[in-house]
Amino acid sequence: MPVEVIDGTPENLLPSHLQKVDLKYLQMGCDQANKYFQDTMVVAGFNVAKSPSANEDDRHCCHLEVCEDAGSAVYIYTKPSTVTASETASMPVAPKYTYTPLNHLKGGTIVNLYGAVKFFKPPYISKGTDYCSVVTIVDQSNVKLTCTLFNGNLDALPKIYKIGDIVRFHRIKIREYNKQMQGITGIGFASLTFDGTIGAPIVPRTSSKSYSFTEEEQKTIEELRTWAASNLSVCGPTAKLSGVQPMLFFDLTCQLVGKAEVDGSSFLLKVWDGTKCLYPSWKVLVEESDLEGDKVLIRRLRNLIVDILVYDNHVKLAKSLKVGSFLRIYSLHTKQASAENQPDVSYVEFHLHGGTCYGRGIRVLPENNPDVKELKAFMDSVNLTESQNVESMSSMDLDGIFGSLSYQSYSQRCQQLSVTVLTDHQHLDDTALKTILNSSVPQQYRIRAKLRTFKPEKLYQSVKLYCSKCNSLQEVPDGDDFDLMLRDCAATAPNPEVHNSLWYDSAVWDTENQGQRKIAVHFVKHDELLQEPEDTLIMVQGGTLKEIRKLSRRFKCIIPVRSTKEDLELLDLSAPFLLQGKIWHYGCKQCSNQKTIQNLSSLAEEEPSWEPTEIARVLGIELLQYVFVMKFTLDDGTGALDAYLFDYEKFFQIPASEVLTSSLLQEKMEMIMNILHPPGTKLDDLPWLECFIRSYNVKDGMEQQVCYQIFDTMVAEDVI
Repeated sequence: MPVEVIDGTPENLLPSHLQKVDLKYLQMGCDQANKYFQDTMVVAGFNVAKSPSANEDDRHCCHLEVCEDAGSAVYIYTKPSTVTASETASMPVAPKYTYTPLNHLKGGTIVNLYGAVKFFKPPYISKGTDYCSVVTIVDQSNVKLTCTLFNGNLDALPKIYKIGDIVRFHRIKIREYNKQMQGITGIGFASLTFDGTIGAPIVPRTSSKSYSFTEEEQKTIEELRTWAASNLSVCGPTAKLSGVQPMLFFDLTCQLVGKAEVDGSSFLLKVWDGTKCLYPSWKVLVEESDLEGDKVLIRRLRNLIVDILVYDNHVKLAKSLKVGSFLRIYSLHTKQASAENQPDVSYVEFHLHGGTCYGRGIRVLPENNPDVKELKAFMDSVNLTESQNVESMSSMDLDGIFGSLSYQSYSQRCQQLSVTVLTDHQHLDDTALKTILNSSVPQQYRIRAKLRTFKPEKLYQSVKLYCSKCNSLQEVPDGDDFDLMLRDCAATAPNPEVHNSLWYDSAVWDTENQGQRKIAVHFVKHDELLQEPEDTLIMVQGGTLKEIRKLSRRFKCIIPVRSTKEDLELLDLSAPFLLQGKIWHYGCKQCSNQKTIQNLSSLAEEEPSWEPTEIARVLGIELLQYVFVMKFTLDDGTGALDAYLFDYEKFFQIPASEVLTSSLLQEKMEMIMNILHPPGTKLDDLPWLECFIRSYNVKDGMEQQVCYQIFDTMVAEDVI
C-alpha cells in the first residue's frame, strides 16, 4: 500500500479526484474509494466496516479497512518548518517495515514476519469458493508458527512449492489458541515467497503489482536460507517415476498430457516425467471421447505415462488443470494390486487420496521454475523412439489384462478415508441405511453415508445448554439480558456491612459521571493472603457488563453478586453464576438447590483451582454444559435417515463452550461444515462420512417414534 510524505497544506497537494469527508459522517455500505479524511495523516480509498471487537475493547463500533490491492493510500504530511527542499526530496515514500521474530509474538497483534517453510498444504477449496492454505514457518529462534490463510483469489495466497521456501507475511493476525500462537489472514494481508535454495536468485513470487523490497530484506533472506540449510530438513519425499515402489508416499514433479472425468468423486490425470516406471502400472479405462489431450502424443508416450486417480476435494482443481502444464503432486500414493483372474500378476496404482493430510494436493508450477526448467531439459533429451520399442510387461503386453480389471479396480479403490473417523467399534461392518430403517430398535450400527442436509444452517444456533440431571436443553441466554440484570442490581448501593470478611477483602469505587453508582469488588483470599490476579476469584457487585468483561481479562474467575442486609448472594440463575475469561457458566433452575455464598470459603481454605464443577458443587448449583445439537440427513444411496448429533467437543474437536465468543472457532466450524457438505454440490459429488449411529425409541404422545443419534465419531484430522 503506498505511503506518501507530502510537505505543506495537504488539500493543495492531494490528487484532485479525492473528496474530503468528516469522520462523524462516515457510514457503512457507502462507497469510500474516492474519499479521504484528514487528521495527522490522510487516508484515501478506505472501507468502513463494523468492528468485531467493539464490545470487548471499548473502541469505536466501526473501523477503517485499507488494502493495497484495493488501491488504498496513506499520505503523511509535515509542516513546512525547517525542512529544506533537498531534505524533502530525499525523504523516502516507501514505508520501513519492522519484522517480528517468531519467539516474540503475542496474541491479539498484527505483525510482519519472515520465516522458512517447515510444512505446508497446497491451496484447496474451503468455505465454498474460498481457497485455504496452511503453512508452518520457523526462524532462527527455533519457534514455529502455523498460519491458516484464506482468500477467494488463488493467486493471492503464498506461492509455496517446497519445504525450505522463504516467506514474507505482512499484516498477519496473531491469535493464541490452546496456549499456542496461530497466524490468520486479515484485511491488508500480503505475502512474498522466495526460493529457499542457497545461491538461487532472490526473485519474489507474488501476484501483487506493488510491493516494497529492500537490500536489508535481501540480507534477511540469505541469512534464513543459510540457517534453514543447517537446521531444517528441506529434502521432501520427492521421487522420479523410475524410482517409485509400491506402498510409497512421495512428491512428483511432472507434466500433464491428458485428463478425463471418471465419476463424480474421482478424476484421471495422465502424466510423465521423462523416466519410466520400473513396475507395471495400471491403465484406467475411460471413453476416448472423454479424454482431453493430444491422442497422438499420448500414444507416443504410452510407455512413459502413468495414470493417476485423484479423489474428492482435489477433483475440482484437477478439472481446471491445462493439458501441457507442469505440476507438483504432493503425497502421491503408490499401491500394489493384482488381477482377480491372475493373482500372480501385480501392478502399481497411483492415487491422490482426498483430504489435505500430510500436505496432500496439487500445485501448478510456472515455466520459469528452476525444477521445471530442469525437467523440460531432461524431457527434450529423451529418445521416444527407443522408449516405444522397449519390450516389457508394462504397457501393451498387459493392456488386455489391465483392460479387463481397471474399471473394477478403481471402482473398488482404496477410497479416501472419509471426512469423519471412528473412535471405537472398528470391528463392526458397514450396514446399509435401508437395512437400518427396517430393523428393530434399539441397535447400534456402523454406516458410510453422505451428508445431504443439516440443521441449523446458522451454526451458532447449534450451541445449547444441557442439564445432565433432568436431560433438558435450553438456549444460551442473550448477553443483553445479562447486562440489564446487572444494571438493575447496580441501582442498589453495595451494603458496607458485608464488606471484608475472614475469607475475602473488599474494595469500592465510585463511577465518574454516572450518578452515585458504586462498584464493589470482593477478592477471595487463600491462607488469609491475596493471590496473583490470574489465580484469583473475585465477586463483583454494581458493575456493568462492559466493566465485568474488562475484569475477566485480568482475573481468573468472576461471580456476579448482590448484597442483602446480612450477606452477599448470587443473582438469579437466568444470569451466569460464574465467568471464566470469555466463557459464561450457567446453572439449571429446576435442578439447583442454591447454598449461601459463604460455602465458597471451604474452597478458599484449600489450594483453590477454581474449577467450575467445584464452584457449582459448593454453591448447590447443577452446572449446565455447552453442547452442539444438530440434525444430519444422511444418505448412502439405499436410503436416507435423520441422525442427531449431540456433542460437547469430540465430533468437531472444538469446545462448544468457546464457539459463541470466538470468531476464529466459528470460522473453523463453518469451514468444517463446508467440507462435510460443500454448498451447491450434487449428492454424488459429496464426500463420505463414516459414522456410528444408535437407534432408540422416543414417546411422542401415545406413539413411539424411532430416532437415531451419532456417537463415537469425529471429524478427520486432515479436515480440521
